[in-house]
Amino acid sequence: MAADDGHVRDLIEQILFTTPGERVNNPGFGCGLLQIPFEPSSVELQQTTEFLVRAALSQILGNLIDVQSIVVERDDSTFTVTVQYLVRRTKQSRLATFERTV
Repeated sequence: MAADDGHVRDLIEQILFTTPGERVNNPGFGCGLLQIPFEPSSVELQQTTEFLVRAALSQILGNLIDVQSIVVERDDSTFTVTVQYLVRRTKQSRLATFERTV
């Protein structure tokens, strides 16, 4: 079970930090999060970012997880994304934090 949880966490990280179109055979994979640091920070951008992340995770991993909450924080060029999700197969709630500097 632990290996499955790690795999799901890895998949979430791949989706967060892959730009759509980056994978030739799967152009819809990813959420474009790394393109956002160059936009001005605002409440609207925060909400839009969280919506885009939720949509990508639900579309790509909807059969594996149920996204419960997403918090995206940006400090200069560093993104911190916290995702709380339920693993559908095990009914276990998980919290994962991902950080990337661009």
